[in-house]
This record gives sequence, C-alpha cells and structure tokens, in this order.
Amino acid sequence: MVTETEEAKKHPEEGIWETVKVVFQALLIALVIRTLFFQPFNIPSGSMIPTLRVGDYLFVNKFSYGYGPYSFNMSLSPFGIQLFKFGPMPFEGRIMASEPKRGDVAVFKLPTDNDTDYIKRIIGLPGDKINVTGGVLTINGQEVPRTKTSDFIDSDPGAIPPTAQYTETLPNGVSYNTLDQNPYSSADNAGTFIVPKGHYFMMGDNRDNSQDSRFPDVGYVPYENLVGRAIIIFYSHNNSARFWEVWRWPLAIRWSRLFDSVD
Repeated sequence: MVTETEEAKKHPEEGIWETVKVVFQALLIALVIRTLFFQPFNIPSGSMIPTLRVGDYLFVNKFSYGYGPYSFNMSLSPFGIQLFKFGPMPFEGRIMASEPKRGDVAVFKLPTDNDTDYIKRIIGLPGDKINVTGGVLTINGQEVPRTKTSDFIDSDPGAIPPTAQYTETLPNGVSYNTLDQNPYSSADNAGTFIVPKGHYFMMGDNRDNSQDSRFPDVGYVPYENLVGRAIIIFYSHNNSARFWEVWRWPLAIRWSRLFDSVD
C-alpha cells in the first residue's frame, strides 16, 4: 500500500507543474481582461486636475467605444524591460463601435505619433464649432455655463497654489470642475475650431496646464485613436513616500479617492 506522503515524494514534479499551470492560466486571464476589457493607466501629469491627480491609478473601459486599431496597442514591460509589444491592428474604423459622449474622460493615442497615451475630456463632437475666448468655452454658438466655485486647494507635497475653480455644464448636462491658473494665458484665448468628421476635440480640466486639441501638437483626435473611457480610480498616492519607506505608505495614500468614479 502506497501512502499519500509516499506518493507526494514519488512525484514532486507534479505539484510544481500544477503550480506553474495555475500561474500561467492566471496570467493569461489577466492578459485577456487587460487586452479586451479593462486596462490600468496611471496619471503622470496635472493636466486633468482637479478631476484626476498625479499619482491616480485608474481603469479604462476599452469596450466603451468598441475596438479600434489602437485598442490592443500595449506592451508587457515588467521592471522596465520590454518583453513584447502589440502594435496597431491592421484594420480601419472600429469593431462593435459605440459613439463617445460629450464630457467623457477618454484615453487616446496622440495623433502625431499614434503611440503616446493621453487622457483628456471630450468637448467637441464631429462637426461642432468650438471657441475658447477669455477662458469661456462656446459650443456651436452657445456659451457653456461657467460658475465660479471655491478655490482649488491642494495639500500634496509640491502642489500648485490655491487656484480659481469653475464648474462647467455641457449641453448634455455633464458637469465637472475646471481650473484657471492664469486668466490671461494663450490657452484661454485659443480661438475657433471646426471639428472634422470622424474626429473629436479634447481638453484638459486644468485649462492653463494641458496640451490638448487647442494646440497643434495634439489637434483633433481621430475616432480610431480612442482607446477607452476612464471609469474608476482604484488607487491613488501623493508621491510623499519612497518605495522602501513602507512605514510612510499609509500617509501617502489618498484614501478618499480610492474607488471614486471618473466623471
């Protein structure tokens, strides 16, 4: 009679192989989910303050607008070493397409290189006439209501000083806050834009600190460049703790932002 202990000793490689299979299957499932449905992104700049902050980590729903040629353009780069990279898919348009809504916070590939990820708010739809004068946004001849609210005050290390904050409400009822650090900046007087067919006009909520469709480096964003819609912040930290300062991690986490929806 062979006991269970003797059997385990007899075939130790079977236990190792089972572990390897489980890990591989888990990685495969995670890769499929990341590729087709929900992809994590982190926020490296302040262009979307106050909606999104530097150090926010969020999930983007890649199914929101269907799948375009850049929906699968991603790399697997653990520890900074790129193992492989998926480039754009060899097709035009979108599969299972769904129209973006005005006010969506969306991730897209920068049109000038089709590789860099940007995240901004969709302001203008195809055919819209957009004007920005004196910090006031006008869409198709109608001023977007802009109400002054309390100043934005950021307590993070190295944060921007208290900044004028306004609530805008788009024609479809979507409301959000914007910042105006300098009421006389060139970004506040960007002029008039006619959004081409199949393109979108994107703007950052931090209006004086955002490279977006007001500038030639970004311009109008083609529909096929959209990657997905930002839906939820799953983690956020203020960069006040280094990786090895474990005892400071709890103070660096922005607990109130965890699992906030992105509006």
